Amino acid sequence: MEAEYDLYTIDETKALDKKYNNFYSCFFQWTNICTVVHWGGGRSLSETLIGFVSFSFMASAVYVFNDMRDVEKDRKHPIKKNRPIASGKVTKRAALLLLAVCVGISSGLNLVIQQYIGLGILLFYLIINILYSIGLKNLPIVDIVILSFGYVLRIIYGAMLVGVEVSGWLYLTVFAGSFYMVLGKRRNEMKSTRPGETRSSLQLYNYDFLDKNMYVCLALVEVFYALWALEQENTLMVWSAFGIMVILMRYSLDVEGISNGDPIEVVMADKVILILGILFVIYITVAMYIL
Repeated sequence: MEAEYDLYTIDETKALDKKYNNFYSCFFQWTNICTVVHWGGGRSLSETLIGFVSFSFMASAVYVFNDMRDVEKDRKHPIKKNRPIASGKVTKRAALLLLAVCVGISSGLNLVIQQYIGLGILLFYLIINILYSIGLKNLPIVDIVILSFGYVLRIIYGAMLVGVEVSGWLYLTVFAGSFYMVLGKRRNEMKSTRPGETRSSLQLYNYDFLDKNMYVCLALVEVFYALWALEQENTLMVWSAFGIMVILMRYSLDVEGISNGDPIEVVMADKVILILGILFVIYITVAMYIL
């Protein structure tokens, strides 16, 4: 397949660089542990917030390590070349220090709230992501599974943190949704880079495989979510499945356009998705905790 470098114009690339260049953009990904936050759980609000910050620091360490490992390849990527380390704005020495500080703060915060199992989950999260960065990301399918499992670990940690039992259907929804987003990102990476200039696993995939499995996972997300909604006490939750369908349609429309498929960029660049997401959260909150 011939590469397509015109997915972003120079101006669009600079705009994305300005908007997503800082590490704070990673914070958006961690908010999905809030889907299990329940103020009636076994933890106080302060402990819950400390746990949330702890996971955020550990996730930051993962992103820093990944950027350190991928610095040379990122410099050849039309978008990733603008990342702090790849662009030279942050030195490797400074990045290594930042990584150590993030891991130390994350571990310390878990010890403060006596979340020893939680600390084990976070260290496991760190280890599998390090293994991913140093080699597993080059293995097809394995790379997608690890990235998707990272989202599930967020839910497991969040549920354990606030003492809430999470439905199996919700776990399956998150897993399928993670597969959907990661497959979409890999598919669009294939469109925007030349073979040999990015991760080697892309050379072992093909566009049709990624595209078909992406939409299989999309269908599974809608089915699993609908099954989760059906088991809720409030029958109004069933209608939230319609919201999921609309949001995913909009997301798919963006991915099929000029987007490079990165979930953060897709969502943050589309105000319609943000508005739909806010309305969805409001509806869920009202249906589950007010009505």
